[in-house]
Amino acid sequence: MRIIKEQRMLEDFLLTLRKRAEGIDPQIVSTVSHILKEVQTRGDRAVFEFTKRFDKLDTRDFKLKPSLIKRLSKDTPSEVRAAIELAASRIWQYHEHQLEKSWKYTRQGVTLGQMITPLERVGVYVPGGKASYPSTVLMNVIPAQVAGVREIALCVPTPEGQLNPAVATAIEILGIKEVYRIGGAQAVAAMAYGTESIKKVDKIVGPGNIYVAIAKKMVFGIVDIDMIAGPSEILIITDSRANPEIVAADMLSQAEHDEHASAVVITTSSVHAKKIEKALEIQLKELSRSDIASKSLKNYGAIIVVKNLKKAAQIANTISPEHLEIMTEDPEAVLPYIKNAGAIFLGTWSPEPIGDYIAGPNHTLPTSGTARFFSPLGVYDFLKRSSIIKTSKAAFKRLARAVITLSEAEGLEAHANTIKVRMKGL
Repeated sequence: MRIIKEQRMLEDFLLTLRKRAEGIDPQIVSTVSHILKEVQTRGDRAVFEFTKRFDKLDTRDFKLKPSLIKRLSKDTPSEVRAAIELAASRIWQYHEHQLEKSWKYTRQGVTLGQMITPLERVGVYVPGGKASYPSTVLMNVIPAQVAGVREIALCVPTPEGQLNPAVATAIEILGIKEVYRIGGAQAVAAMAYGTESIKKVDKIVGPGNIYVAIAKKMVFGIVDIDMIAGPSEILIITDSRANPEIVAADMLSQAEHDEHASAVVITTSSVHAKKIEKALEIQLKELSRSDIASKSLKNYGAIIVVKNLKKAAQIANTISPEHLEIMTEDPEAVLPYIKNAGAIFLGTWSPEPIGDYIAGPNHTLPTSGTARFFSPLGVYDFLKRSSIIKTSKAAFKRLARAVITLSEAEGLEAHANTIKVRMKGL
C-alpha cells in the first residue's frame, strides 16, 4: 500500500487512476460487434446459438414463466426474503421523491411548459447464473416502476439453467412478468434491435461484464442506456479521529471486487495513515479474497496525506469517486466542498454497503471519474421531457419580425416564409 505525501507522487497516482478505464482489448470489441450484427440480422436464431455456446443452455424458449419464478423463489430463506422486501420498500420510498411534474406558465400571450411522460418500454440487464444479485433487480426496476414505465423486460443469464432463488424472489416481489433467460452481448442486442420473440426496448439499464458494457456502448443511439459501468471504487476522507480498523475494512469492501477496483484514503494525519496501513495488513490475512484485494490495493490503492480537509475535498473532486465516505469529526462541514461523487456517506455509521443494499438511494453509480457529469440511476432516467409552446395571435405579431430576422441571418429562407405566410392574414 502506497502512502503519498508528495505532489509528484500524487500526480503519478492520479494518472494511474485515469488510465485504469482505458485499454479495452480490441478482440473484445470485435467479438461484441460480431454478436450484435448476428442478432440484428438473424434474431432468435443467433440468440439461441450464442446462449447455447456461452451459457450451455440448449433451449429456444427464452422466456421464464412466472410460475417457474415463483417456484424457484420458494427456495429463498425467509430471512433473505424479508431483507429483500425491506430493501424494496425503502428503495421505492426514496425514489418516489424523485418524481417530476409537468409545468406551464403564461407571459404576454405565450404559454410555455414542459410535459413529463415515462418511457414506454425499458430493458433491464441483471447478471445471473449461480451469482446472487437481487439488489440489482431492485435498484434497476423500482425507479422505472415509480416513473410509470408500462413495459419492463428483464434479461438474466441462466448458465446450465441455473437461476438464483434470491434473484427469483426479487423478480416475484416486484411483479415482473417479462423475464428472459439470456445474457451477455446477445441479450443487449436482443433488447436493442428486437427479435421474433423479444420486443425492442427504448432504454437498457443494468450492470454486466465487459462484453455487456461494450455492447451497451455500441447500441447507444439506437436505444438509450444508463451509463458505462467500470470497476468499483471508494474514496474515504478521514481525520485522526476515525477508527483505522473501520477505515481499512471499508477500503477492503471495494478492493475485494476485482483487481481493477480502487480504494483510496485521504487523511490529515501521517500517524493515522500508518495505523490504517497496519490495519489493512491484518485484515487482508483474514480475507477470503485476499489475492484480489491485494492486487487492487497495490495497483489502484493509496493513502494520501494532506494538510487539511479542504485540500482533501479538492483531491476527491479530481478523482470524482463512485463512493465517497466522509469519516471526520464533522462530516457535514466537509460536504459543501464536495462537487463530484456518485454517492456520499457521512459519518462512521454510514458504510458503503448500507447504500448498496438497504438505505434507499440507488447503487447504480457513475465510475471512473464520470461522476463529474453523470448521476446515480434514478426515476429521472425513465422520464422524457417534451416542450410545450402555445402562442396567441397578438404574441405572434410581436415576435414575428425577430424570427424572420434570425431565420434570414442563418440563410433559412423557408423558416422565414412560415412566418411571412401567416403575417399576410393579419
